[in-house]
Amino acid sequence: MKLSRRDAVRRRHYRIRRSLSGTSERPRMAVFRSNQHIYVQVIDDVAQATLASASTVDKDLKEKLESGANCDASTEVGKLIAERAKAKGIQQVVFDRGGNLYHGRVKALADAAREAGLDF
Repeated sequence: MKLSRRDAVRRRHYRIRRSLSGTSERPRMAVFRSNQHIYVQVIDDVAQATLASASTVDKDLKEKLESGANCDASTEVGKLIAERAKAKGIQQVVFDRGGNLYHGRVKALADAAREAGLDF
């Protein structure tokens, strides 16, 4: 039986999450990619709290972007999450690609966050 794309992503995500966990010193940066948008959160799994978030539906970015579903939009979201995380005193994160393959929009977001100063 062949898995649907969504089931394959979900399966990879569960497999990845078995070994990844965020702490207050090094929270988890979780990425969710839909067809129209990309979302990212910095999460402390021990306290079960979201410390920072950014997405292409944020008011700051929505006006600047013509589409939320391309690498340019992902780059802007990566810069924004790094800026917001650093404002909260977060320097290091654990990258959780959410079961998505590490290329395209997910890679663009990660590279932009690294360039803006996050360490992972």
